[in-house]
Amino acid sequence: MRPLTDRTPKPLLEVGGKPLIAWQVERLVAGGFTELVINHAWLGEQLEHALGDGSRFGARIAWSREATALETAGGIATALPLLEAGARDRPFAVVSADIYTRFDYARLVPVVESIDARFPLRAAHLVTTPNPDFHPRGDFAIEDGLVRRDGDALVTYGNIGVFHPRLFDGVAPGTVLALFPWLYSFADEGRVTGEFFSGPWHNLGTPEQLAALDRSL
Repeated sequence: MRPLTDRTPKPLLEVGGKPLIAWQVERLVAGGFTELVINHAWLGEQLEHALGDGSRFGARIAWSREATALETAGGIATALPLLEAGARDRPFAVVSADIYTRFDYARLVPVVESIDARFPLRAAHLVTTPNPDFHPRGDFAIEDGLVRRDGDALVTYGNIGVFHPRLFDGVAPGTVLALFPWLYSFADEGRVTGEFFSGPWHNLGTPEQLAALDRSL
């Protein structure tokens, strides 16, 4: 997304008159998720200045500051201590701040409750999308509601999921760790469910894609 991100963190780039991350926070709050932890590294102070404590969105935001980007799994493990004390052993939703989607986050509330009741049999849930042009091979398949590494209809992870915190017991805070392939071992055990979302979803990678979405909105 350079040169736009040379001076502005990607989640603060605007489409439809507001930053990408603002769209996400508003939709999370509308879906019932009001206790938020946001991790950041590059130009993160701009994010904190823009969103503050989250009160103007009807949310409460805690900030997990990373000296260097820790990737998704590493960022989650590092941010876990910032969860509210009563929520530290309950499943939580994870979304990327720099995607645009109209996914209804309220759909994840019963997923949180299901994983909470069925852990360790169920430990995570992933929302998938049609394969975009830049990722035609997809990431995995969903068969009988379970994530499988192989299958006939591969789909793309939509950067939206629900995870039980105990999954990250073996990941030390500050570790750099991507979500994949780390999560595949849990999927192989049949502990990761999935769903397919065919609605609006954009993982923006270039200024041209950003401008096109802005025009459409």
